[in-house]
Amino acid sequence: MKFTIIGAGIGGLATALAFEKAGIDYEVYEKVPVFKEVGAGIWLAANALQVFDFLGILEHIKEKGNAVDRFTIGKPNLTPIADNIQSEVKEKYGFSTIAIHRSDLQSILINSIPKEKIFFGKEFKSYDAKSSSVVVSFMDDSSIETDFVIGADGINSKVRKQLFPESKTRYSGQTCWRGVSDFSLVGDLKNRAFELWGNQIRFGFSSISPQKVYWFAVALSKRNGVDDKRIIKNQLLDRYASFDPLVSQIISSTKTEKISRNDIDDLIPLASWYNKNICLIGDAAHATTPNMGQGGGQAIEDAYYLSNIILRNSDKGFFQLFYDKRKHKVNQIVKNSWSTGKMAHIKYGQSIRNLMLKNMPQKLMKKQMQSILEIEKFS
Repeated sequence: MKFTIIGAGIGGLATALAFEKAGIDYEVYEKVPVFKEVGAGIWLAANALQVFDFLGILEHIKEKGNAVDRFTIGKPNLTPIADNIQSEVKEKYGFSTIAIHRSDLQSILINSIPKEKIFFGKEFKSYDAKSSSVVVSFMDDSSIETDFVIGADGINSKVRKQLFPESKTRYSGQTCWRGVSDFSLVGDLKNRAFELWGNQIRFGFSSISPQKVYWFAVALSKRNGVDDKRIIKNQLLDRYASFDPLVSQIISSTKTEKISRNDIDDLIPLASWYNKNICLIGDAAHATTPNMGQGGGQAIEDAYYLSNIILRNSDKGFFQLFYDKRKHKVNQIVKNSWSTGKMAHIKYGQSIRNLMLKNMPQKLMKKQMQSILEIEKFS
C-alpha cells in the first residue's frame, strides 16, 4: 500500500514521519518550490509533545524551542484574570508546553524524513479515483498513480474542495496579526505565556528562544483586509497603546517584514473526512480557530492515530476507524475554540466575564485540560 500525502505543513510532515516510523510506504508532495522560513510561532501542548516523543524528535524540539510552564489570561496591564500553571502537567508527562518558531519545527520534521520522499514544486491540481488506485495530477502537468491520498493541504484544501465540494469555511469576524520580535523576556516572564484581553482586542506573547518573542494581536475586522506595510507597525502600536508598555516594546522590536496578517476562519464540521481512498487530516479536515492553541496539536494527533490505525488494520477500513476515533475530540475543540474567541471580544459584560473566568473551579479547568492532553497509547 502506498500513501500520497498532499502538503508539507506540520500535519503532512508529522504524518510522513509517523508513516516512516510505522514502515508505511508514502511520498509527500508540496507546492512551494523550496522550503523557506514562513509563519511565526506555535505553542505545542503536551498532547503534541507526547506524539513527538513517540516519533523520536522531542529532544530536537526542546533544543530549538522554549518551555512554557504558565499560561495567563490577563487584563491589558498584565493583571491575571485566569492562570493555568502547568506543574501537574509537567509532573505527569515530563513536559508542559514548548513554544517554537514554526519554521524550526518544520525543519526538524523535514530533516527527520528521507529527502527522496519529499517532492517540492508540486502543486496539487486534481485526483481521479479509479477502482483500486488514484491518479493525482499536478499543476505542472505531471501525474502519479498511488493507492491512497492524504489531503494535508490546510484550511483552503484543494483536495477537500474536490472531495467535498459543499464544505465551507466560516469567518469569525476577527483578524490576527502575528510576528516574531527580536526581544528578550527575562525573569518569570521567560517561561510564561500571556493573552491579554482588552476592549474587543487582545494581545498574546511568549518567548520562543532566548532572544525571540512570538506574539499575536487580534481585533475585529472585515475579512480580506490589506495592510500598508509602511504604517502597519505604527497602527498596531496605536491600537495597543493602552496595554502594558511591554506590549509596545515587543511590537517595536519586530521587523515589519516579520509581521503577517490572517483572517481567523474555521471549517464548518464535516460529516466525514474521507471517501473511498481519499482522506483529509489536520486543517483540511477540521480547521479550528487558534483560541485554544490546538490547531497544530490536533493535526499532529491525526498523524499519530492514523499511522497506528493503518498499521493495525490492513483490511482497508482504517479511514473510518480513524474518523470514529478522532471526530468527537476534534469537533469539541472546534466548538470550544469558536466560543472562546467570541467571549474574548464581547462588547458588553466584560467585567462579569472576567469574574466568571477568575472564579472557574480548578477541578473543572483540570478536567477540561486533561480531555485535550490525553492521547491513547498503542501497544
